[in-house]
Amino acid sequence: MRAKTPSESLTTLTDLVLPGETNYLDNLFGGELLARMDRACSIAARRHSRRIVVTASVNHVAFTKSTPVGSVVTIEAKVSRAFTSSMEVYVDVWIEDRQSGEKTKVNEGIYTFVAVDETGKPVPVPALKPETELEQKRFDGALRRKQLSLVLAGKMEPKDAEELKALFLS
Repeated sequence: MRAKTPSESLTTLTDLVLPGETNYLDNLFGGELLARMDRACSIAARRHSRRIVVTASVNHVAFTKSTPVGSVVTIEAKVSRAFTSSMEVYVDVWIEDRQSGEKTKVNEGIYTFVAVDETGKPVPVPALKPETELEQKRFDGALRRKQLSLVLAGKMEPKDAEELKALFLS
């Protein structure tokens, strides 16, 4: 299986925030944004694996700024690391100023997807080959994030989490 680059999975969704998608402060509901992020991430994971993909977890979401009604929202997702059958997908969310067109980052998240066959059984995915400094940074951090999730879920002993230990013992 040929290794792929993050840019091969790049998915960009652009949409408008409508009044029916907002709360009492006229800002986009968090759950609405999470659904949009999940869709973009699932497309990125499918582009990487060329298989059916299912959301395994939402590992991190940071709401740093609100997204007002009328905003143009751009969601950019791409695979940040591929494991045996799972893929970590990093997603960035931007809004565009209505007057100047300037983009501001308002949210980011990290999702995990698993590639499966038609019966729901996990299947192998291609390796990932980062190209940029940011892609390499996200790629390197993905193994630590995976080990932390496994330790917290009781699926890995802390003593076996070599990447995590290196953060604290080096």
